[in-house]
Amino acid sequence: MKQNNIHSVLAKHPVIPVVTIHSEDEIASIIKTLDEQNISCIEITLRTDFAIKAVRIVKARYGERISVGVGTVISSEQVDELETIRPHFIVSPGLTASLYHRLMRSGIPFIPGASTPSEIIQAVELGCDTLKFFPAHLFGGISALETYGNVFPAVKFCPTGGVNESTYEDYLALDNVISVGGSWMVK
Repeated sequence: MKQNNIHSVLAKHPVIPVVTIHSEDEIASIIKTLDEQNISCIEITLRTDFAIKAVRIVKARYGERISVGVGTVISSEQVDELETIRPHFIVSPGLTASLYHRLMRSGIPFIPGASTPSEIIQAVELGCDTLKFFPAHLFGGISALETYGNVFPAVKFCPTGGVNESTYEDYLALDNVISVGGSWMVK
């Protein structure tokens, strides 16, 4: 099973809000903002001391109707902790063989990041066919993904980093883009 079925998760959510939560007080208004935009997915980044608690709260309160993902996962220890919470998906900005194997063992759908041809080849060799393209704006954006579509026709991407309200539809128009991530819809 490749990547524990991340493709099926992303196919349901063409736009994935990427949020950083600092306190419980922020959660209700973030969810309300997503509801108002008919978005039923969220990626909570592990960039604050409150992040794991935020994931637990959002999953417990809203997990029945919102796909709860966790981003900025960079270690097996983080996967260990997330395995007890069981988010709907995990996002990593990069990939190592040991992280890949730990993510596979978790049984949680995941999408690792890759930006360069060598990173994409490494991910494909490990069994990944769906990758986060991060940070998209620093690594060539739409032009790079158009080229990667020719070089890696079996790989689907979820670009994040610099994707915004005025560019996300251009990214989604690419055949090799399954979804996009960004923060513009929750600012």
